[in-house]
Amino acid sequence: MNLKDKVIVVTGGAQGLGLEMATMCAEAGAHLALIDMNTEQLGRAQEQLAAHGVTVRTYQGNVADEATVEQIFGFIAEDFGAIDGLINNAGILRDGLLLKFKDGEIQSKMSLAQFQSVIDVNLTGVFLCGREAAALMVKTGRKGVIINMSSVARAGNMGQTNYAASKAGVVAMTVTWARELGRYGIRVGAIAPGVIRTAMTDAMKPEARERLVAMKPVGRLGEAAEIAHTAKYIFENDFFTGRVVEVDGGISM
Repeated sequence: MNLKDKVIVVTGGAQGLGLEMATMCAEAGAHLALIDMNTEQLGRAQEQLAAHGVTVRTYQGNVADEATVEQIFGFIAEDFGAIDGLINNAGILRDGLLLKFKDGEIQSKMSLAQFQSVIDVNLTGVFLCGREAAALMVKTGRKGVIINMSSVARAGNMGQTNYAASKAGVVAMTVTWARELGRYGIRVGAIAPGVIRTAMTDAMKPEARERLVAMKPVGRLGEAAEIAHTAKYIFENDFFTGRVVEVDGGISM
């Protein structure tokens, strides 16, 4: 799929990886519908992306809320008429060990709220936005592409019961949707990044960041632009569907 003049929806699109992938789309000539929780960041992102000469609309809302997602995609349908792609990027972290045991006593346990909050955004949010995007594509007869953001942590990672479970579920949905939606000309793929350099990693203690770098055969953290490049590949390769691209620098979790 050539991105020129296509309409792409990006969740979590006002910052971080989402904004980087939205920028890639804008540079390729795609029009954008950005969904994010932060109204102020949405405004800045809209101004930045519109400078590329494309149409950019913003929608504030929680992707984990069904009524909100249905309403937002209704607004997108009104504003653009149809969509050609979705980058399901919105996600959160609420890390913590399953339990902490010391001096013969359970000191703490991961709470249900801590677990559920991550599942709600990272898994339910992906489901809801993917469902509504696919419904709009099918209804309007537009072939399209859905890209879901997974993680190398999907294989399991200490302190990330909730996050790992959500990202494994994203991969399962990706494969399922590719098989179900192929008949409508809709391709579905996933990206599983390793540790990417962001404001969060930049703020880490140097020794902690050095440990992460040492784990990677390439000897550095990933760059957001490299994830955006991967998304562009999935959009443009019409033979790609039902698979996960691991962009992790060779890290082994």
